Amino acid sequence: MSNVLARVIRGETVESIHRGHLLIVDGAGTEIETIGEPETLAFIRSSAKPFQLMPFLLAGGAERFGYDERAVALACASHSGERKHVELAAEMLGKAGLTESDLRCGSHLPFDEKRAAEMIRAGEIPTQLHNNCSGKHAAMVAYSKLLGADLATYEDFDHPIQVEILKTISRFTETPVERIPLAGDGCAAPNFALSVRAMATAAAKLVAPPKEFEPELSAVCGRVAAAMMKYPDLVGGTGRLDTMLMDAAPGRLVSKIGAEGVWLCGVMPCENWPKGLGIAMKIEDGDDKRARAVISVAVLRRLGIFEDGTLANLSPLPITNRKGEIVGRTECALFQIPNSKIPSIKST
Repeated sequence: MSNVLARVIRGETVESIHRGHLLIVDGAGTEIETIGEPETLAFIRSSAKPFQLMPFLLAGGAERFGYDERAVALACASHSGERKHVELAAEMLGKAGLTESDLRCGSHLPFDEKRAAEMIRAGEIPTQLHNNCSGKHAAMVAYSKLLGADLATYEDFDHPIQVEILKTISRFTETPVERIPLAGDGCAAPNFALSVRAMATAAAKLVAPPKEFEPELSAVCGRVAAAMMKYPDLVGGTGRLDTMLMDAAPGRLVSKIGAEGVWLCGVMPCENWPKGLGIAMKIEDGDDKRARAVISVAVLRRLGIFEDGTLANLSPLPITNRKGEIVGRTECALFQIPNSKIPSIKST
């Protein structure tokens, strides 16, 4: 059964609730907190992107096409479609001798409202470069070219690059390939149904690679985490949760949201958590706007990664009326759950 993760309160009366599942494990697999049912199956959505990039990096794709840390960060991104994101995606394609027409992700207006409004006023038509997944797809089609595989079908489930990606997802999540249901993501690439436990396990391995990993794979984990933490503005964008969380704790965590209320976070090994942490959350009703930010900020405060007042505007999240007056709040309900094991730790 799921638990109440967040409450929407108007005045002092609970108006709505958001239920879901959350699991925190350390790099040794020890459970730090379990809320809800960790075996619940959900699609990992865009939280898979750091792992989807790894086979390309292991194959030497970044070196082959001259991709720097910025490109690595964008390949892991659900970006806002701001100019810097679009230009970098185009640059990645150009370095591989490819163009926007080689992408298979579809187009949509930028998530960034300011940039979207500018385009509408100017009569600009969004291209696939504006798709929040264009960095991931640029790396995927470049990987296909690296292998000499068919460029026109790189998003197909049985394409060689997707087969390698699925193997990587399997390894990080400790889930056999045959037990990972597949379906098309919003960007047309395959996505993976996994337990919340499997997601948390993968997040922990990203920031604290286990001893059984080959040196090359451990190095790729470090490379991906370092790029995301160095360029959080490329992983998300203006006002985006991943960017705000990583900006608030530079070099201390990797955050990657996914659609339908999914959030993965890896806390780098530190004094409080020497083995690192993997955090996975699935909000049952798929909420992306209210509960996710409220809960993620509260959890990171509780774990001592954030100071108590960090991102105070997000958790609790104010509810305003049409005049801009505060009439309520959305607040995290996790720590009112009996027997919650998350310790209260002061930041170091």
